[in-house]
Amino acid sequence: MNRLLGVIAALVLLAVSCGSDGSVGAYSLTVLVDGLDGPTQLAITDDAWFVAHLNGSEGDGSGQVLRLDPDDLRAAPVVVLDGLEKPTGVAVFAGELWVMEQRRLTRSSLDGSDRRVVVADMAYNGRSQGTLTVDGDRLLFDTSGTKRFPPGPGGSPVEISGALWAVDGDGVITNVAWGFKHAYAHAVSADGRLWTTEISDGSFDGAPATDELVAVSEGVDHGWPACVGDNRAVEDAGVADPCTGVPRSQAVFGPGATPTGLAVSPWDPSRLFVALWVDATIVEVDTSGAAPAAPVVIATELSRPQHLVVDGLRLLVTDHAAGTIVVIERRE
Repeated sequence: MNRLLGVIAALVLLAVSCGSDGSVGAYSLTVLVDGLDGPTQLAITDDAWFVAHLNGSEGDGSGQVLRLDPDDLRAAPVVVLDGLEKPTGVAVFAGELWVMEQRRLTRSSLDGSDRRVVVADMAYNGRSQGTLTVDGDRLLFDTSGTKRFPPGPGGSPVEISGALWAVDGDGVITNVAWGFKHAYAHAVSADGRLWTTEISDGSFDGAPATDELVAVSEGVDHGWPACVGDNRAVEDAGVADPCTGVPRSQAVFGPGATPTGLAVSPWDPSRLFVALWVDATIVEVDTSGAAPAAPVVIATELSRPQHLVVDGLRLLVTDHAAGTIVVIERRE
């Protein structure tokens, strides 16, 4: 891994369509950190940034969590944890460092010592789990969904897969909601609503499912695999009225768009930003009106935008393919 970090001074200005009136706003993108190898999630505190990266191929088991100095991003990072299996999530919660790997959730001191397993042998979709999100006195994580094999009509989710969970500082785990293929990224808006992206890859009744953004109704089945996309009933599931009571999508994205990042806009709390990994774009979704809302593209100059985190009046993005951390700022 090239561990050199740098600041690139050049700004890339993006013209952004902000509404049906044709008005145009401008955002600037600046690379703050480079030299990373497959960065996934970034967690920030006042005196430290923690970034997880694969540090190799997905199956190498060489993932790391690095500690960066936000006051000197040119300084070499400190390796806090090493030898991780596909780390997709990192968070600072209850005074400790929490990490989501392919099949386990761990916690440790901020320097990586005293590490212990919170959940082991987690159900997953064969690829990964998602991100970690601090929500007050709880930490949110998901178990990605998988059906029984061989697949076929009437297939049901493997037990405890396809669910959104919360853990408190004492390690007590509760089920928040279920019925997701992959509730990958999460955010809490100013009005207290909990949001998640849904990566719904797969074919149902011969048609691919769309990815989506949905407001989570706690304690409710969100439909997958009998109800996909914006409440499309799956006939092959053999379930009567599977979408009854299922929340509608606030936005839908094309099949395979892969929404891996989610954040509340630092400039307008009624809007959410979503990073679409495969589409290589960041979009804005209005949450103040009826669902579904049409996503508006705000950035296209990224290779594989993965995670979004708000830092004051700016938005930080990990670019998985470029190995960078990028800041997006609004130009008034």
